[in-house]
Amino acid sequence: MITIAIAGIFERELTKLGEEIKLYSPEENIWKVTGDIKNSGGNLCLHICGNLQHFIGNVLGNSGYVRNRDKEFAAINIPAAELQKEIDQTIEVVVKTLENIPDEDLDKEYTAFPAHLLGKEHITKFYFLAHLISHMDYHLGQINYHRRMI
Repeated sequence: MITIAIAGIFERELTKLGEEIKLYSPEENIWKVTGDIKNSGGNLCLHICGNLQHFIGNVLGNSGYVRNRDKEFAAINIPAAELQKEIDQTIEVVVKTLENIPDEDLDKEYTAFPAHLLGKEHITKFYFLAHLISHMDYHLGQINYHRRMI
C-alpha cells in the first residue's frame, strides 16, 4: 500500500514535469541558459528522468537502464516531444517497479547510494525514495522558475 502511494506521487510529479516542458514557448527556450543559470530546463528534465530510471528502475527493478549522467547535462536541442517520451518512459518504469516492491522491503537498507552523502550511516529504501521525491521536486521547481524567467 505504501509503495503504491509513493508510485502515485512520482507519477503525479513526473506528469507535472511534462506539463512544464509543454509550457516553454518558444520550444527552443527549453535549452537556453543565461548568466549564472548553467542548467537548462531540458537538462534538468533529462537529469530527473536519468536519476529515477537509474536509482528506481535499474537498482530496485533490474530494468537494465544504463545511466549517462554526463549526457543529462551536456545534451542540447532535443525536441520537447522526445523529452516527453523520456518522461513517459520514466513514469512507466518507476510505477511498474514500485508496484512490485512489497511494503516490508521499504525497511531494508538501500546500498546503491552512499548514505554519508545524505548525512547518514545507513539509509532504508523508504528513506531513499523520500529523498528521490525531494530531489525531483527541487529540480521541478528549478524548471518552473527557468521557464518563467527565460
